[in-house]
Amino acid sequence: MFLPQYPDNPTPPPAHRHVPADPAPLARPAAPAVSVTTGAVVALITGGVVLTALLAAVAVTAVSVAVAAVVLRSLLRDHHRR
Repeated sequence: MFLPQYPDNPTPPPAHRHVPADPAPLARPAAPAVSVTTGAVVALITGGVVLTALLAAVAVTAVSVAVAAVVLRSLLRDHHRR
């Protein structure tokens, strides 16, 4: 019941060969040359450094504002209890 059933004639069907009407050229067309100058690399690195510094400044500012808010809330809570 669980054994595979094989056909009686094990010969494969004949293979059909497809011949394209217009064969593609063997050589790929050349890709356009991309040149990277030193100035572009320096500008990219400088932009990355500036953006990283700005992100760090925003993070430090957010942490300091959060700490100041917690301290002020604590001081105001103690003031209202008296």
